Amino acid sequence: MGSWIDQELAGCEFADIRLGKRFGMLMAQLSKGLGQTLPLACGDWASTKAAYRFLDNDRVSEAEILAGHFQATQARFAAVEGPILVLHDTTEFSFTRSDTQAIGLTHKVASGHKNKDGRQRLHTIRGILMHSSLAVTTDGLPLGLAAIKLWTRKKFKGTHALQGKGIDGGKHSVNMTRIPIEKKESIRWLENVRQSTANLGDANRCVHIGDRESDIYELFCECESLDTRFVFRTCVDRRSGDGQQTVAAVMEEQHVKAVHRVEVMDSKGKPATAVLEMKYHRLQMCPPIGKEKRYTNLTLTVIHAKERGKPKDRDPIDWKLVTNLPVTCKADAIEKLDWYAMRWKIETFHKVLKSGCRAEDSKLRNAERLANLIAVLCILAWRVLWLCMINRVSPDLPAKLVFTDTEIKLLEHLVPLKDGSQKKTVSQFLIRLAKLGGYLNRTRDAPPGNRVLWRGMARLTDIHLGFSLARDVGN
Repeated sequence: MGSWIDQELAGCEFADIRLGKRFGMLMAQLSKGLGQTLPLACGDWASTKAAYRFLDNDRVSEAEILAGHFQATQARFAAVEGPILVLHDTTEFSFTRSDTQAIGLTHKVASGHKNKDGRQRLHTIRGILMHSSLAVTTDGLPLGLAAIKLWTRKKFKGTHALQGKGIDGGKHSVNMTRIPIEKKESIRWLENVRQSTANLGDANRCVHIGDRESDIYELFCECESLDTRFVFRTCVDRRSGDGQQTVAAVMEEQHVKAVHRVEVMDSKGKPATAVLEMKYHRLQMCPPIGKEKRYTNLTLTVIHAKERGKPKDRDPIDWKLVTNLPVTCKADAIEKLDWYAMRWKIETFHKVLKSGCRAEDSKLRNAERLANLIAVLCILAWRVLWLCMINRVSPDLPAKLVFTDTEIKLLEHLVPLKDGSQKKTVSQFLIRLAKLGGYLNRTRDAPPGNRVLWRGMARLTDIHLGFSLARDVGN
């Protein structure tokens, strides 16, 4: 694993060269002990204490930790052709701590108990929020993170917090659309678009993808000013044309221009076919009332894909997308739908980060340490997701591009394949790795997923360690 770690860390620049060395050691330890606690992954008290000191160092931040990975992502971006999708999404890491000031608050939820006056008792969630931007090819291969931002609802690392208050800090109700974007948490969308576009280095090839949370007029304008592309799902019925009608009214007047069939899964995981009626229309969109002086009208294309009928075991598909890309025919509209469907890759990335790397199990005591640890784990989570997808996108690549010579020999010995092929491809050895994690490799089984791969990685690391110890004892 050393070779890929070296590539991801090559562009890191710390204030002290010793911090760079310690970071490399920590990455190697956590990659070998994926999902383990810091003490278990580090192995002894000296290494564990060194890891704690690194994560608590004032000269270390998520920016320094991810600088090398961002550079490696840009190199992979430059090595492939065509448009690259930049998937944006927010996730929350929850931690159980007695000291709320050490980490900060994210939100409050009903605890299920009531106070003496009969009102619902609220329970405070302590944790960190992360807005991440993942670059993937149109085939779904993750090239790496292009930007992340970590914060809590308490002011943390320079991020503004807006907890339903007025602009002047009072508790009176205000129209949120009239509040400047710089005073809202939504600014993270603009910041990540700027950072990811700058890190990748070619705005024209970037297509930013977001769910309904990305339906922010200022974000549309930011993408236009950066000369980059976007496909965002919309939920706000904005004004259109001269401001006297809405986008929904304009789209209602349009005829169905195409019918598209897609394969979906119902609530029980069974495949089914959904028939989508598609409309698309280029129109003029107006900024929110109160912001006309700051933002101008935009000419964008709206795509509305609505499923015929009402399925029994799932919600019907009803996607309203807005894009600044040209949509002139059915093929263009289907392409944009397929690109938006790739957004689930970043959900999978967050799942790997939490379930595979077990980021929420950390016992670190304050937000700064946790943010640095999450930044480290982001690189490992990307690697697991990349292993899963490289098997599906480019299965015939040489295995040595993914595994070391020792790992190839161990997998050949531990998991012999029945087909007797002498070719050493990525697909063959990732199947071997997945079988260590419980993958059965039956004829009709789907390709290995993230869960069996990270289990296999953990087992292979243990076996590799045992092999090395046995060899040392024998000598």
